Amino acid sequence: MSDLLLIGLYALAAGTVVGVAGAFTLRLLRKRSILLHVAVLLTITVASVAAGVAAVAHAMFLSPHDLQVVLITVAASAAVSLAVGAAFGRRLANASVWAAQARERERQLEAGRRDLVAWVSHDLRTPLAGLRAMAEALEDNVVHDRQTMAEYHRRIRVETDRMAYLVDDLFELSRINAGALRLALSAVPLRDVVSDAIATTAPLAARRGVRILASETGWPVVTGGEPELSRVVANLLVNSVRYTPPDGTVTVDAGAEQDEVWLAVTDTCGGIPEPDLPRVFDVAFRGERARTPAPQDDGPDGATAGGGLGLAIVRGLIEAHGGHVGVRNTSDGCRFEVRIPRGEPVAARHR
Repeated sequence: MSDLLLIGLYALAAGTVVGVAGAFTLRLLRKRSILLHVAVLLTITVASVAAGVAAVAHAMFLSPHDLQVVLITVAASAAVSLAVGAAFGRRLANASVWAAQARERERQLEAGRRDLVAWVSHDLRTPLAGLRAMAEALEDNVVHDRQTMAEYHRRIRVETDRMAYLVDDLFELSRINAGALRLALSAVPLRDVVSDAIATTAPLAARRGVRILASETGWPVVTGGEPELSRVVANLLVNSVRYTPPDGTVTVDAGAEQDEVWLAVTDTCGGIPEPDLPRVFDVAFRGERARTPAPQDDGPDGATAGGGLGLAIVRGLIEAHGGHVGVRNTSDGCRFEVRIPRGEPVAARHR
């Protein structure tokens, strides 16, 4: 019995030494990755067993040959244990990282939803109050002259259009977030898409005194959803025109690089503060601190600006095409650039 107790004490002492050293090592590595922690923990466990076996074998005065056999056996078992533990440890570390990222993503989405509800509530409350006041004034015959009545009717139309734009943006964003967006792919000439978007934005640009310029040549053809790409270009143009001061310029150009097609909208808004650049495409981020809008922040048809959904929709539509969108500052403004895969002709997809 005393021999067994002595063997246990030898094994416990050797394992304790390795365990203390391992605990100190883990403390030094407490800010490193989860995978490294798992690897060190596995190493400590195997090393504790190996140290205990080696200490007991030495205390038992085994012959060199027997001691070598014991150590080789322990080393082989330790190698297998470390290999299996490393494989499952990597999976555990990845699962932990994915779970943390999912929680952070969910937190950001929830914050975005709260901000969106706040923005939309604010944007709807103001026009609804105005519509009710004007409707009551017309109903009670408070105004009689034709000019005032015509102005009331115009404002009612403008505010109705504004709310219609907002509802349309909300519907599009909900389709994107729900994964319900289905692209009807076709060969889309970017020249035609940009030309239509410029024609739609021209009245807004004229009211603001902003020039819209586009390249004459170099427009590629891309496989994508034509309505979605038209909306992307229109939203980018409206955003740039809205924040560009009078006598400013908005330039649209495009090109192709290997398997990618890019389209850029460059303005002379004065630039965006660097801390705001990562947030430009977030839902409900309007960028009042990023750029200085004109006093009358009109929409394409005279309606005031929406709920800050335009660029968020741009990002969602471009990502649905398998591409990405970014923004960077230039010398006197900023440049929004979208990149999507060129794709193959639609006819080739159905062969």
